[in-house]
Amino acid sequence: MMTVDLTSPAFHRALLGALCVSFGSAPIGVFLVLRRMSLIGDVIAHAILPGTAAAFIMYGFSLAAMSVGGVIAGLAVALAAGVVTRVTALREDASLAAFYLIAVAAGVMMLALHGSAQNLEDVLFGNAQSLTPDAVWMMTGTCAVTIVTMLAIYRPLVVESFDPVFLRSVGGRGGLVHAVFIGLAVLNMVESYRAMGTLMSAGLMLIPAISAQFWTRNLRMMIAVAVGIAAVSSISGLVVAMGAHVPPGPAIILIAGAIYLFSLCLGRFGSVRAKYFPARHLAH
Repeated sequence: MMTVDLTSPAFHRALLGALCVSFGSAPIGVFLVLRRMSLIGDVIAHAILPGTAAAFIMYGFSLAAMSVGGVIAGLAVALAAGVVTRVTALREDASLAAFYLIAVAAGVMMLALHGSAQNLEDVLFGNAQSLTPDAVWMMTGTCAVTIVTMLAIYRPLVVESFDPVFLRSVGGRGGLVHAVFIGLAVLNMVESYRAMGTLMSAGLMLIPAISAQFWTRNLRMMIAVAVGIAAVSSISGLVVAMGAHVPPGPAIILIAGAIYLFSLCLGRFGSVRAKYFPARHLAH
């Protein structure tokens, strides 16, 4: 029988950290999916691994150092993939896949050579139970910065997502908006790895966003639904993880995956039910 101490400070810190990840990452995930950049989100999540591993080897479990290392590595891989696409005939998805695999292999090898098995597991799968107050404050700050920045660039980001040519024609700074958006994606990936792990951080950003598309066609509602799914997955996953003594990252993502499968089957738009069993009033 699973027992979870819901009053413990460790659970409260883990819950607050996971909710910060949910509120910061899910809106970014919605735009990544709408802009057909889901692969880039996954690549960034894995690309931060060698940066965090290098910072860990040099400075130990220093939150600031590992965050800086992750941001540098994530931006470097995204930039390198873009450069390769422009100077060669290689498609962007192929260059992203190559850099993603190299980054994962390099990060795992670095941790295997200079860390312990527990260090490797914590970085790959997260350890929300061990979040420190400083880590939670940093995750809260990242969430706040993300929300404020997303509100500031919301209108041009929407236009740039659906019609970048129009945005350029009216003098909009589409390139700047895109760069800020990618920066926010990298920042949230880095801050979520402490709770989710580098291999799972993209899951809470993308799976709720994909699931939300089955329930609404309104962009603002889609963001709200994605945040709600992420929050429910975080809370439920943490309770399961702490009760069963398993890594929280996989538990949270599996619950988000279950909600995705439910949405895929029974959602209002584009689901199996909507496609093969439409509402009777639409069949006249």
